Amino acid sequence: MSYDRDAVPAFAPGLRLLPWESEGGKPCFLSADGAGGVLSRLADEVEAEQLCDGADVLKGAVAVLDDGKAGEHALRRALRATTQSFGDVLRVADSRGARLPVAADGEQEADEKEPGAEPT
Repeated sequence: MSYDRDAVPAFAPGLRLLPWESEGGKPCFLSADGAGGVLSRLADEVEAEQLCDGADVLKGAVAVLDDGKAGEHALRRALRATTQSFGDVLRVADSRGARLPVAADGEQEADEKEPGAEPT
């Protein structure tokens, strides 16, 4: 599985990009109301596993890069695992980012307010 941001259609409100693809390699979406159904919980678990796997892959890639004796085969394997994992992490980020609440026009989120500014 590989994730291509440019190949994913624009996110429609209420649709969640799932952390897997169809058998044909197309992105899968879930129409969810935020109630946390079975598929949403499964997607959350898969995303958590993908993020943990990404941390492990990163450690392995760093170890290969730090090994001055690592050959071409080891470097290619590390790069392949890294690109796969990076694609998974991008998919998770896109999926979660698309589900963030959007502030109304002219309003700033609490985290975005200027330091020391008085609440309005």
